[in-house]
Amino acid sequence: MIRIDLPASEQDMRRLKVGDEVVLNGRMVTARDMAHKYMVEKKPGYLRDVLNGSVIYHCGPVVRKARGKYEFVAAGPTTSIREEPYQGQVIAEYGVRGVIGKGGMGPKTLEALQKYGAVYFSATGGLAAVLANAVEEVETVYMLEEFGVPEAMWVLRVADFPVMVTMDSHGRSLHDEVVRATRAAFEKLLGK
Repeated sequence: MIRIDLPASEQDMRRLKVGDEVVLNGRMVTARDMAHKYMVEKKPGYLRDVLNGSVIYHCGPVVRKARGKYEFVAAGPTTSIREEPYQGQVIAEYGVRGVIGKGGMGPKTLEALQKYGAVYFSATGGLAAVLANAVEEVETVYMLEEFGVPEAMWVLRVADFPVMVTMDSHGRSLHDEVVRATRAAFEKLLGK
């Protein structure tokens, strides 16, 4: 396991390769569809320091308030491809060093990962409660009233958050490789 402390540097991320198993420690921010659109269209200055060197987690969490503090109950990854129209711009604009989700992303994001020294991490779907246990603290939340719990931007402090690199800053995408291999096997079965 490779340990990455957040905020991370470009060099930290450029060392990572597809297939690396990583644990993340430090600050990350959840962001889904509404948050990505908001970041691209409104360019809120208050997010620059929060996101610089950090990781965006595509996650619509289940959150409760206990003893006056927010706590994550479930924190499973959501499908990332929906953010493809925005992700490259968000990486460039805010200095984001990584994105976590499931299912991978497309060519615009892969290009941004290469250009800016960032990676795409896959988190295991179905482990929402386990991943929530890696959330030590909710530092703050942005746009809760405007977007609601799943779409709000939750700023988290995590410890030993387990992920795997599936798209790297060297142009590799495990997701693309699986599609190509599957297509080749399918065509072979059909006798093409």
